[in-house]
Amino acid sequence: MNKTPIGIFDSGYGGLTILNEIRKLLPEYDYVYLGDNARSPYGSRSCEVVYKFTKQAVDTLFDLGCPLVILACNTASAKALRTIQQLDLPQSGDPSRRVLGVIRPTVEVIEKLSVGGHVGVLATQGTVSSHSYQIEINKLFPDVKVTEEACPLWVPLVETGESESPGADYFVRKHLEQLIAKDDSIDTIILGCTHYPLLIPKMKRLLTPTIKLVPQGEIVAKSLTDYLERHPEMDKRLSRNGSIRYLTTESCDKFKDLASVFLSDDIKAEHINID
Repeated sequence: MNKTPIGIFDSGYGGLTILNEIRKLLPEYDYVYLGDNARSPYGSRSCEVVYKFTKQAVDTLFDLGCPLVILACNTASAKALRTIQQLDLPQSGDPSRRVLGVIRPTVEVIEKLSVGGHVGVLATQGTVSSHSYQIEINKLFPDVKVTEEACPLWVPLVETGESESPGADYFVRKHLEQLIAKDDSIDTIILGCTHYPLLIPKMKRLLTPTIKLVPQGEIVAKSLTDYLERHPEMDKRLSRNGSIRYLTTESCDKFKDLASVFLSDDIKAEHINID
């Protein structure tokens, strides 16, 4: 039987937090993780460039046998997913392929988490500029007030292993204070970047305990589980050997070193060109 793994794509390393939670719930499936680490971060890039890079990655995962691809990247989900779903997939050689993102699953559960209907979003500049969370939340829950704050330096803090350093305190405190200053009734904060869960301990020390922090990994994993239950035709296509393959557009040694910030596993990466 041909191997048909689930593809997981991120511009960098944060998607490993999503992969980790998915594997906890669905350990039996095969996975291919692709990080476009040589061209990350995507957060400050234009919609056109993010779409181009994301489509190249998705096409690569399709070519590797993945019938289902998860964009474990908020910027790619915000700037490229809709175009890929609506325009590219119907014209592809196999229109039964699917590409899913991380924004919609997070949005769908937010009303259950926010008691007062005041939600904050911390994300990259690209995700905030797209207003994807605000748009999607207000479609489903028009009475929820959404306040966004871009945190451009948080990704470098995490990827350089400085997330727990004293020097990170200033930047984390600055953006939390700016977010709360815009709406002091916020009771729930979406971590709209997959790197940000590594900053949760620091954020908890700076926020009141009544404010919920919402990382995406577990939410996306549960959403994928539900998706496969509702789509048995896709579930039947997926191979189950419990394997995982890591691909990077960067140096394999660099990927392995930085991936250790997100994963406890000793991984082996392969280099790949996708442009």
